[in-house]
Amino acid sequence: MTSPKDRRNRDRRKGNATVAVERRRGAERRTTDRRRSVRAPMDLWMEEFQGEDMYFRRVGNLSLGGVYFEQTIPHKLGTRLTLKFSIPGHERIIETAGQVVSAPGHKEGLGMGVRFLSLAPEDRKLLETYIAEMGSTSHGADVDEAEG
Repeated sequence: MTSPKDRRNRDRRKGNATVAVERRRGAERRTTDRRRSVRAPMDLWMEEFQGEDMYFRRVGNLSLGGVYFEQTIPHKLGTRLTLKFSIPGHERIIETAGQVVSAPGHKEGLGMGVRFLSLAPEDRKLLETYIAEMGSTSHGADVDEAEG
């Protein structure tokens, strides 16, 4: 009987030929920035809803693609949630679906990156204007614009 490791190294499509299996390790992880959106540093609170639970999260930075929450215990990657917030100086409440796309490792501290999944066009325009006014920063989470 073969072990699970041996099965991963066998190409089942072409008999028993051994194939190279590459695994990424900590030091070999991606070092380039995947973000396509300019981020604005912020100091505001957002409401986060997951099921029946509600949390208040402190925003570190915000972009058209998503948000990074500082000093928060993260949810598991892939977790879907609902976010509600308003831009300083505006009364409009923005509500959007989001998905957790990044979280630091245990030794790296607390925080969580959430990608926006469904920003309404008028909310997107408001956010775009605000971010342009605030400028950009190079700090934050791996948050990218949702596809589609």
